[in-house]
Amino acid sequence: MDEAEAGKAQFLELVKNLDPAVQVVIPTAASNSVYLISLTKGPNRRFISLPEDDILDLPQEADIQTKVRELVRNAISGL
Repeated sequence: MDEAEAGKAQFLELVKNLDPAVQVVIPTAASNSVYLISLTKGPNRRFISLPEDDILDLPQEADIQTKVRELVRNAISGL
């Protein structure tokens, strides 16, 4: 598993732990070094932008994990 795939798997696990009802779509590749990630719950959808470096560092960097968790928590609360 390469770094990007490990980061995506970590991201999916993070979202599942916050709210298992949220569906996530992560693009296969970053566009301009940014992933535009879709979070959907019922009829509601939110998009969040996440730098490619954050996805790559997510599995091993605690400060990135905290930052991404807050970003996702805020997005989910708006669903």
